[in-house]
Amino acid sequence: MNRFVLAILLSGIIISPFIITDTFAQDPKDLAVTIYNSNLGVVKDVRTFDLPKGRSDIKINDVAQLIDATSVKIKFDGEVIEQNYQYDLVSLDKILDRYIDKDIQLLGDKGDLLEGTLLSVYGSQIVLKKKDGGLLMLPDASKYRISVSALPEGLITKPTLLCLFETKKAGKQDVELAYQTAGMNWHAEYVATLDKDDKIMDLNAWVSIQNNSGVTYPNAKLKLIAGDVNRVQNTVRARTYDGAAMMMAEKAVPQFQESALFEYHSYALQRPTTLANNETKQISLFENNNIKVTKKYTFDPDQYADKGKVAVTIEFDNKESNNMGVPMPKGKVRIYKPDGKTLEFIGEDQIDHTPKDEKVTLKIGNAFDIVGSEINTDNVQITNKVHEYSYKLTLKNRKAEDVVVEVKKVLGSNWDVKKKSMDYEKVDASTILFKVSVPAGSEKEVTYTVRYTEL
Repeated sequence: MNRFVLAILLSGIIISPFIITDTFAQDPKDLAVTIYNSNLGVVKDVRTFDLPKGRSDIKINDVAQLIDATSVKIKFDGEVIEQNYQYDLVSLDKILDRYIDKDIQLLGDKGDLLEGTLLSVYGSQIVLKKKDGGLLMLPDASKYRISVSALPEGLITKPTLLCLFETKKAGKQDVELAYQTAGMNWHAEYVATLDKDDKIMDLNAWVSIQNNSGVTYPNAKLKLIAGDVNRVQNTVRARTYDGAAMMMAEKAVPQFQESALFEYHSYALQRPTTLANNETKQISLFENNNIKVTKKYTFDPDQYADKGKVAVTIEFDNKESNNMGVPMPKGKVRIYKPDGKTLEFIGEDQIDHTPKDEKVTLKIGNAFDIVGSEINTDNVQITNKVHEYSYKLTLKNRKAEDVVVEVKKVLGSNWDVKKKSMDYEKVDASTILFKVSVPAGSEKEVTYTVRYTEL
């Protein structure tokens, strides 16, 4: 049915019994959109109306198709008596459903005309009752255009908020509309470039904004909220969208002003922007260069003891003294490195919301030329409540340079390291850390014995 070309002659006006005057909204006088990274947008929309004295029915078009009608707040010099959200939009299927038992016309490619009363519609199959009482059954009506006399009552072309206003005096005034809508989201994306020695990094941050709320917001004041906002989860009415998503990228120049908002962070764009429906827009958040980083090799014997994987991570301090010191919204970080001619992708990681002055750790991948392993070499029962376990940790460095591998071992509780071939650091009550230096092209073994005492 979606292949049909629909010809509709519109006639008639649907009138509410409350209407004294029927006033449609003008274009927004002032429009602001705040987007959260939790499928939520908050729209603030100011429009000017010429309101009569007494009761009037106000139709506000171009509201979000995924509006939460229970969140609508209207501010003006008067009283809102009733409000209704109408979202039963025009479509071919809905029009034909409402024309059951009514007359329609089918126009063929060669000019042939079929007329009759519509009895049934199923996919592209149509059954008509002809004027002489006979039945016309079309198993494939996709070659026909369909003509009906009017738009059925109850269908609208745009989502509309219908409000019953009560005003004490006539005249023009601004009406401020605020509401929440689903279908809006944003997230941060970071692009990091390491230098040839893996000691300095440049970092570009972008925000990607998705608008699938069902309406376009022209020349809007845009604000993004970063943080974990608590929300009550309700069942959201699902609706479909027409058109393909577009990707729009804006110039890579910092354009947001960051500020604290309650326990979150707000990023206000310093100019108006248009958020088109079914569009993903990218805007530069910040660009910082010459950030000092530390590359680390880490081995988790409890996770990778049988696979030998040694992880590679990059760490940096998010401090002003390190050319950073900015709140970092959660998002994906992609890391690149030059190979002498071009930039090559070397890994990516996801960060959570990170305040300034905190350390950021990015896992790049696993080292190809470094292998780790650990085996349990001995178990001794000293008494019924005292046991000793001995381990041998082996690290192999096949690289042409020396490396330091950090090995974290979770020991649990009531432990005491009785023997060790090298010193360790106590990370917390249950974890120790070995920092093992492994020369180029060689292997290094670490042995230790742990005694556990049952209390």
